[in-house]
Amino acid sequence: MSAWDEHVSAALLGTERRPAPSLPGAPTDGDPAARLLDQAAVLTVRRRAGRTPVRLSVPPVAPAPAEDLPAVPAPAARRLARVLTGEQIRVLPEWLDAAARNGFRVPARLLPELLEKGRSDRMLRPSIVKAAGRRGVWLALQNTDWAYLIGAGDDPGGADGVWQTGTRNQRVAYLTRLRRADPAAAREVLLGTWAHEPAPDRAAFLATFEHGLSPADEPFLETALADRGKDVRQLASDLLARLPGSAYGRRMAGRARRCLRAEVRTVQRRRRACLVVEPPHDHDEELARDGVPFHPSGSFAPGESGPVGTRAAWLREILARTPLSTWTDLFGLAPVEVVCLPVTDPAGARDVHIGWARAALRQRDTAWARALLGGGVMVDEPEALAELLAVLPEAERDPAAADLIGWTEGRPELLRVLERVPGPWTGALAEAVVAALTAAARRPARRHEHALTQLCRLADQRLDPRAAPRLAALAADRATAPGAGPPLAALVETLRFRDDMLKELRP
Repeated sequence: MSAWDEHVSAALLGTERRPAPSLPGAPTDGDPAARLLDQAAVLTVRRRAGRTPVRLSVPPVAPAPAEDLPAVPAPAARRLARVLTGEQIRVLPEWLDAAARNGFRVPARLLPELLEKGRSDRMLRPSIVKAAGRRGVWLALQNTDWAYLIGAGDDPGGADGVWQTGTRNQRVAYLTRLRRADPAAAREVLLGTWAHEPAPDRAAFLATFEHGLSPADEPFLETALADRGKDVRQLASDLLARLPGSAYGRRMAGRARRCLRAEVRTVQRRRRACLVVEPPHDHDEELARDGVPFHPSGSFAPGESGPVGTRAAWLREILARTPLSTWTDLFGLAPVEVVCLPVTDPAGARDVHIGWARAALRQRDTAWARALLGGGVMVDEPEALAELLAVLPEAERDPAAADLIGWTEGRPELLRVLERVPGPWTGALAEAVVAALTAAARRPARRHEHALTQLCRLADQRLDPRAAPRLAALAADRATAPGAGPPLAALVETLRFRDDMLKELRP
């Protein structure tokens, strides 16, 4: 019997019935049970140390490719490590975007933790892709949990097999890249499998047509209007509404002209053109086929004057899908003049202007967005106006947003407007936000604390960090007010953190 077997027998029977065997060089005094366990540990090490390792025929991992960008400076790397542990975690996308914008990449030692963040946070992935460098892609090839990083670039080639064998997300990514590079080829690829795809996949694939959308897509989209899937039909109608000169646009224009016409009337003893609104009286199959459901989204949502009626909701949908050139051609007026035409029915005026605003957003029409924002006809619809800011040229966005904030300062709509204004908030826009924060901070603390907290939370990631000194003085004054909470102090801390962060990432 081997020494190991003797120790196993003693352990099974107990040291009271069988004494612990002795090992050369091992102590013989002390508790027999403890001595047995110590000797078993020694024997275990001896057995493992003498074992010959198994040779596996595993191919070696290819080395990581050389990087073509430098890693961020050491202070920036140390700050990223702090962010990844949870300190000011909400600034992580901004850190990554700033690093990529300035020609830097994430240090290799921090990539595993960063890629793990992206595994659970899809919104973070585009920023990770830009800053991970070649080492990040190499790591993603070794770990399927990080595979979201693979093939996320703009190269449309080299992955044809993905369309036949990939997951839905992989196929959407492939089709998106192909639409950007060659829309016609992407359309042909999709036509080859369209009839056999399940409805959710057809909708996901059709959404990629927003890239490179052109009149050549019209026949396919018209066919998709009769698809079995509701989401597919809706997407097809939305895409057709963006195509200038389409048959879809002509159908919608015909319906819209029956709902909206100009008449010359006497207004305040003056003869002038007015808009007469007549919402649709019925809803037929053709209207439904063109993407206007019987109960449009929001038709029963509470508004300032109660729920939106179904006929009014149909009118809004039709106008939102009608080419805006319909009105400039019909009335022979510029957009700003059309927008300012008086409407005989105040409730109808609201529906018309909301419909036009949705059309301007969908068609990315700068002239109409500018007219609606500056015409003064939608002061009671600030949220719809905020959506139009994205259509304006970049140089006009901040001043227009600042004016919009001025209109809504002190009103419940302010937060909903700011939610729709992307950062960074600089210049005139930053001044307007600081003014709104100052006014909110000087109101009675207990009553308005929640609104101020929400306002600070929106501003901490978007407001220009250079506003920190002015807000710090305001936070210090407010700290002595009874019932005042810490939202301003937290905002100042975040702004200072971001200011230091951006300085560290400068080339």
